Amino acid sequence: EMFLPEEPRGAAPVDFLQELPSYQSALRRRARCASQEQRAAPQGTTRLRFREARGPEDEGEEPGARPAREYPLSIAEKRRLRDCQQADIKHLSGWKQWKRTSSKSLKKVLSEVKELLSYLELWRNDIHSIEGKFGTGIQSYFSFLRFLVLLNFIIFILMFSFVILPSVISQYGIFNSTFAKIPLKNIEPHCTAYEPSGNKGLVNFCTYLKDLLSGAGFLEVTSLFYGYYTIDTAWISILRYNLPLAYLLVTFAYLALSVLWIIKRSVEGFKQNLVHGEDQFQSYCNKVFAGWDFCITDPNAAQLKHCSLLYELQTDLEEERLKQKIADRTMKEKLRIYSLRIFINIIVIAVLSACFYSIYKATVFSQENSNVSIRHDIRTANLLVQYLPSIVITLANFIAPQIFSFLIRFEDYSPAFEIRLTLMRCVFVRLANIAVLLLSLWSQISCATDECKACGYNYKLYPCWETEVGQEMYKLMIFDFITILAVTLFLDFPRKLLVTHCSFKPVQWCGLPEFGISDNVLEMIYGQTICWIGTFFSPLLPAIATVKYFIIFYIKKISLIHTRKPTARPIRASSTNFFFLAVLLIGLVLAFIPLVISIAHIPSSKACGPFRSFNTSWEVVPHVIDGFPTYLQKLLYGIASEAFAVPFLMIVCLVMFYFIALAGAHKRVVEQLREQLVMVRVEPLFCTPQVS
Repeated sequence: EMFLPEEPRGAAPVDFLQELPSYQSALRRRARCASQEQRAAPQGTTRLRFREARGPEDEGEEPGARPAREYPLSIAEKRRLRDCQQADIKHLSGWKQWKRTSSKSLKKVLSEVKELLSYLELWRNDIHSIEGKFGTGIQSYFSFLRFLVLLNFIIFILMFSFVILPSVISQYGIFNSTFAKIPLKNIEPHCTAYEPSGNKGLVNFCTYLKDLLSGAGFLEVTSLFYGYYTIDTAWISILRYNLPLAYLLVTFAYLALSVLWIIKRSVEGFKQNLVHGEDQFQSYCNKVFAGWDFCITDPNAAQLKHCSLLYELQTDLEEERLKQKIADRTMKEKLRIYSLRIFINIIVIAVLSACFYSIYKATVFSQENSNVSIRHDIRTANLLVQYLPSIVITLANFIAPQIFSFLIRFEDYSPAFEIRLTLMRCVFVRLANIAVLLLSLWSQISCATDECKACGYNYKLYPCWETEVGQEMYKLMIFDFITILAVTLFLDFPRKLLVTHCSFKPVQWCGLPEFGISDNVLEMIYGQTICWIGTFFSPLLPAIATVKYFIIFYIKKISLIHTRKPTARPIRASSTNFFFLAVLLIGLVLAFIPLVISIAHIPSSKACGPFRSFNTSWEVVPHVIDGFPTYLQKLLYGIASEAFAVPFLMIVCLVMFYFIALAGAHKRVVEQLREQLVMVRVEPLFCTPQVS
């Protein structure tokens, strides 16, 4: 005699349990148990098990609407269910037959289109090859690099379609287009004086190369920088195009697009992280029974994976040992380790302060002396002076992480926390260096002297300060690419040749450098943050970033295959993807802050750019709203007022608290289900014959 387990006491709500995968598994086990007594009528029992497998949540669904493969049944039962579905079609009306046939045809077409689009995916075969040879950890870096290429390309399409193309069309009179410039009112004449440093007459190749690297000279007067877009209104045929408004809206559009795309991609990694955040017993079972990466085909990579799994098990044991060691610490030992950590953190703060101060002084010196060097025609010295902030930032990004990696060994943290803390310190160094550079520029732009009050900014040193900021971002982008290329060509390849052809023991002891996933990702995040900040000041910077990351993909691929070895401490692709996107989101927040300050606080240049007729860039929005009908003006201003913002914020907070409470309830339900699974492992109840 067979029996089914009773509903446990204190179980979760029925509606929520039906949404869990374990509910379908339980139904499948019940169907398998029932099949042992009902083999005499296979077709009838198949229909019965089909009804049970559908569950209460699918009762309103038309029978046969879902394919048989989507039901939790065995292969034989799915075949019989498919035969039943085909037999039932004959008894349906013509409309229902057409509806079901068209639904299946549409699903098939969509599936084929999706499969066809997968073949058009950028670097599909290359990334699959890397995944097969080196595992999913390194593959996640190249997938992240492909994401940045696509993101920058979409941003470039936005800027080109709504800013660059209308400006070029109107200036060259294409499609009978014209443009208009609103005369400036109540502006001092010296505020509108701007003479770009473009070279006149014949220039030599070295001058062109210097201008190409610095963004000055002939590049300063091109569509690469903000100062080129001085049009207030463009008339394309009979359409009136407000270029300042389009420029501002596109800036917010590419920031919003970046936020939504990053969040969408990070949701999957976050879900996988929740799955992997189980207790140590489940973690041990996952490593032993499900830890192998079946994408690996290379024998060396397979051996590395063996070592990786062994290392992960050793790490788990070491962390348990450290937890026990921490619990057994005496008061004297705690005082010693905490004092040492405080001292090391003081050293870290001192290193960060030294980096920030060096960047600040280098930026001030570069801005004050670059123009002087131009007047004396000292070309090489001028190029070094202009690139001085980029050089100092690159040195800080290289030296500070080495110091942090050395100091972290004395803080007595667990290996996992040690890696995360080091990475967060390195992220802070890279992103904070950009912030210090911008603060240094703004301290020079927004001076508090009487000479700056007439225009609102330092018009003598920065007649078009937006172009100056765009040139700094351009130089950081170019120098970052040159650094990555130089490290590969002049460090990695010579080291590979020495290790391959030199038998000297110290050389063999050094060996090949590891392909550090996190370090390479931080380079990409640093460059992408520069791109987000610089796009407002240099609309073509996303195109440069797209080409840069496209070339870097092949540089890193060649470096991985020929001059580097995979890291001996790989991490899961799910955790790396989520961590990469989380840090990228931090970089986006950092980029959003200076852009908002530049748009809403710092006075716009009166000598160049689309916002020269406004005090700040944001003033174009109320200027456009004033041209709307009265009722629409009142509606928009009402939405922007505190009377609307405060209740809206309260409603958002209530909704947020509701979802937090709901997530807590779901978490408690999951904990109860885990306890029930432990009970099932100890004392199995399913499909157990009752002894009479």
